[in-house]
Amino acid sequence: MYELKTEETESSVIEFIENVENLKKREDAYKLLDIFTETTGFPAKMWGPSIIGFGSYHYKYDSGHEGDAALVGFSPRKAKISLYFTTDEAIRGELLKDLGKHTSGKSCVYINKVSDIDVDVMKALIVQTVTFMQNLYPSR
Repeated sequence: MYELKTEETESSVIEFIENVENLKKREDAYKLLDIFTETTGFPAKMWGPSIIGFGSYHYKYDSGHEGDAALVGFSPRKAKISLYFTTDEAIRGELLKDLGKHTSGKSCVYINKVSDIDVDVMKALIVQTVTFMQNLYPSR
């Protein structure tokens, strides 16, 4: 049976950020905390040991696997800051063109620092993700 690794925890978001070793990355984590909180309207929660997530949704696949996940989030990792966005691919692609210096994977966007990106474009990605995921997985 598949075991979900990234679940919402009761760990302190502030305590987690305070333990980020790199001072600049810690400062950026606080900036992102403010931006994501303000943009989503959801409180920050820890998901697993290192992801700060906002909002949540419940999913169930045809295979029967189901669980809960954060709508959007970020993680100030050692190498880069991971931003978690899952939105319509066409919209995502258009927004990423204007984001600034980043690399990306399927639903992750990696940045070195907040000053490398256009915060308004990131806010648009946050809004698009929340809307997309709430439409894909409406609350019960």
